[in-house]
Amino acid sequence: MRISGSTALVTGANRGLGRHFAQQLRERGAAKVYATARRPELVDLPGVEVLRLDITDPASVAAAAEAAPDVTLLVNNAGISTDTNLLTGDLESIRREMETHFYGTLHMVRAFAPVLAGGGAILNVLSALSWFSFDGTNAYGAAKAAEWSLTNGVRLELAGQKTLVTGLHLGAADTDMAAGYEGAKEDPADVVRAALDGVEKGQLEVVADEWSAHVKASLSADPALFYTQLA
Repeated sequence: MRISGSTALVTGANRGLGRHFAQQLRERGAAKVYATARRPELVDLPGVEVLRLDITDPASVAAAAEAAPDVTLLVNNAGISTDTNLLTGDLESIRREMETHFYGTLHMVRAFAPVLAGGGAILNVLSALSWFSFDGTNAYGAAKAAEWSLTNGVRLELAGQKTLVTGLHLGAADTDMAAGYEGAKEDPADVVRAALDGVEKGQLEVVADEWSAHVKASLSADPALFYTQLA
């Protein structure tokens, strides 16, 4: 996948990682960047084409696909974090997490798959929480685990049309979404740079930081070891 000369669409491009994706795609020579958001008036980057898009609304997704029929790189970045647990949390918040990360991403993939045939690429922004649970964010973790499985599944289904599907895993990045997190945070520009490098190299997975690499490595061991260390 060559980013230079490509036509990219980024969801959730008004802030955080999404804004960095749109900016770096322009800097890397993308011919066109569709920067989308539920509130498009908040997108403040020059040189991008702004579209209104709510990935949880199938009609909005269909309208975006009709407005952007030339996309060759789809960046599924839009996300939410409701800080909700599964047993005691509000069920509507849990559903919002799943509607956004799983069904929203699936709506986007299904809508844009036809125009990505023959060499296009999809980048799904996942999380280290795809691979572990943390008390207080279990709805987010469950939704990201589902999105990780979705990423692996659609990769197989799109292989026949030669569409690359890359998953990006990261811990905490220094964005608005992680404002309340007090641990170490990665520079979002570095995370985005690693992700786009991975797409250009044809990687199926990009693990953007040491914490995510540590979590992934723990999956082959007794989970008691990881969760004891986490506690």
